[in-house]
Amino acid sequence: MNEAALQASTPLAVKAFNDAHEALRQGQLGQALAGFEEALRVEPHLAPALLGRARCLVQQGQWLPAREAFAACLRLEPKNYSAWLEAGHLCRQMGELQQAAGAYQRAIDVAPERYEAPLAMARVLPLLRQPELAEQAFADALQRLAQGVSEVERPIRLADAAQRMGQYRLEQGDVSGAVRALQLGLQALATGEATGTPVDERDELRASLNIDLGEALWRLGQSEAAMQVLTAASAATAEPTLARLGALSFRLNLWQEALAVLRRNVELHPQSANGHWNLAHLLAECWQMEEAERVLQQAEALAPMPGARAMRASMAGRRGDADTALAIYRELAAEPGGASYASSAAMSSLYSDRLSAQQVADLHRDLFASLGQGARSRESFVRLPLVGRRIRLGMVSADFHHQHPVNIFMQPVLRELDRSRFEVFLYFTGVSYDEQTRLAQQRIEHWVEAATLNDTQLAKRIDADSIDLLLDLAGHTGQQRMSLFGKRAAPVQATYLGYPGSTGVPNMDWVLGDEVVTPVGSDSLCSERIARLPGTVFCFAPEVEYPYPAFPDETAQQPLTFGSFNNVPKLTPRTLALWAQILKAVPGSRLLLKAPSFSDGGAVRLFGERLQKLGVNLTRVEFRGPTGLTDMMAEYADIDIALDPVPYNGGTTSLQAMWMGVPVVTQCGEHFVSRMGASFMAAAGLSEWVAEDDDGYVRVAVQMAQDRAALLALKRSLRDRLKTRRGWDVVAHTRAMEAAFVEMVNA
Repeated sequence: MNEAALQASTPLAVKAFNDAHEALRQGQLGQALAGFEEALRVEPHLAPALLGRARCLVQQGQWLPAREAFAACLRLEPKNYSAWLEAGHLCRQMGELQQAAGAYQRAIDVAPERYEAPLAMARVLPLLRQPELAEQAFADALQRLAQGVSEVERPIRLADAAQRMGQYRLEQGDVSGAVRALQLGLQALATGEATGTPVDERDELRASLNIDLGEALWRLGQSEAAMQVLTAASAATAEPTLARLGALSFRLNLWQEALAVLRRNVELHPQSANGHWNLAHLLAECWQMEEAERVLQQAEALAPMPGARAMRASMAGRRGDADTALAIYRELAAEPGGASYASSAAMSSLYSDRLSAQQVADLHRDLFASLGQGARSRESFVRLPLVGRRIRLGMVSADFHHQHPVNIFMQPVLRELDRSRFEVFLYFTGVSYDEQTRLAQQRIEHWVEAATLNDTQLAKRIDADSIDLLLDLAGHTGQQRMSLFGKRAAPVQATYLGYPGSTGVPNMDWVLGDEVVTPVGSDSLCSERIARLPGTVFCFAPEVEYPYPAFPDETAQQPLTFGSFNNVPKLTPRTLALWAQILKAVPGSRLLLKAPSFSDGGAVRLFGERLQKLGVNLTRVEFRGPTGLTDMMAEYADIDIALDPVPYNGGTTSLQAMWMGVPVVTQCGEHFVSRMGASFMAAAGLSEWVAEDDDGYVRVAVQMAQDRAALLALKRSLRDRLKTRRGWDVVAHTRAMEAAFVEMVNA
């Protein structure tokens, strides 16, 4: 803050500035902005007020006015270090990397003894493809930091700077560089024992560094070393540190360890509302709904929880109550600042028993119409002619990790994609890494870590890469970037796989379907143009060998078992009613239900009660919780016939069932999500397993259960049958996708 400028100002301007400064400190942005503008009305050339105004505008996301406010401040005070530094941060957020580096350099010139600007420069230079200069800037930052603090304070400050650099390297995908920086931070802390640095402060920062180091080692495939440092970090007692460790553990699929960490956090901090909130959220993510609700109520008893409605919407959906979830999400999406809930509302609508296909399509269009405001035109993109060069194909996904459907289906496609025709870029927006992530990195020519990039930064990177076709692989699922696509980030944009149907998003040009999920005449249900693939829309060609069940003769003599391995949101009232009718019509038959939710006793009781009310004797029903993928695939041997849920059909689960010798009774509904089962069974040459309505669904299930000899023969031969069909030929499927991509860029 420029004290001299304030001392020379009028009392009225000083009071307005001080009030605004305090409001900004308390996070009251609107009040702060009004106060700074009042100070400027009284004294138009008050540089501290211009800087305060710029800070408010940055936090409100008004980047262009903020940039001008910084410029106005710097015209008055060209040697204002903070203004140059924060202007550089803003330019980086806007994706203006050269301007960011220029602003940081001006800050360095103004105050060469300060370390913040060199550290910021070290963050941006790798993005400008100047890694050597970045390392020098980092070294300069540490040197200046060491010279500017006391011997006691030095280890903490050096370790903090090294941690930030490690985090910057992680966000940019330089994992080895992150490890080096983080280890440097740990070494700095070790010197604190000799200099008298406070033990508690040192221990908590060491735990925080170990969390980042654990993530880096995990991403390098050094899981044992990662577990060692993460275990060391778990000795921490500070709530923010434990919250970070719990969140990271869950991202790494160490959900049991994550629960243990967050439970310990609540034990250490029983009056912390945030601690209870974090545990409730994690429990819900782990499908432990009963305990999640109890812990959420404890959080609410400690403090207001603004996100409680959204969490309860999620919990309602996870209990199979799609309509309640949809109603809450629509309310939230309509509130100021609630746009982020629109995708959750859209997703919930796919599960609803009450909405028609046209109503779902209309809802999607209504929810996302505003995303197209201010979008770039297709003609604004400058690209070289396609003749004589490869098509630049960009993909946006967060989901290349173990067991995720996008990973399961796309890994074989990445393996087979013709590199002589396509130059592939993957903008990875995810935060979960494992051996499948590393496999995808090996198969992708240009892998871009994009999780920490905002839409503006990512759009500029995509344009700099001259992408011809940008392929969305998420739709409205987690960590999606629909707002990026709505504003148009490439001349041609398409969506595939991650979301079972039309996105409703403006400027999404194409959706990939097939002749069944998107039949001719259904185009009005899609806001995109439809590219129809031959065979079936999703090709299941697993790269892991799952032993095929033997299916001995005795199989046909045992009580027939129907089953579903679908998540419980798909087990809607309509679905359960159909299954109850089937059990009644097939005496002695059983129903096996397997889902992550059924590790929760509350979910077992809830769905047991729902089935009992439909007349089902629960001695005929078995509930199973989650297992690893290999074990889950083996469990399909316990099912004779799979029952597809309605209206949201099984996708991955149905194809897995078929691969393991379990045919699927399905119904051909009105739109993409309710026609997937029909697509798979038709592609397998088993259209007789596809019903047209609810009565037909029950009738098909009963009919297929009657001839046990024919059923056994089909089960024994099903995988061999699939291997002969185009829908399971990933080479043919990839060629068809490539042809669709060529059609799109030439349309």
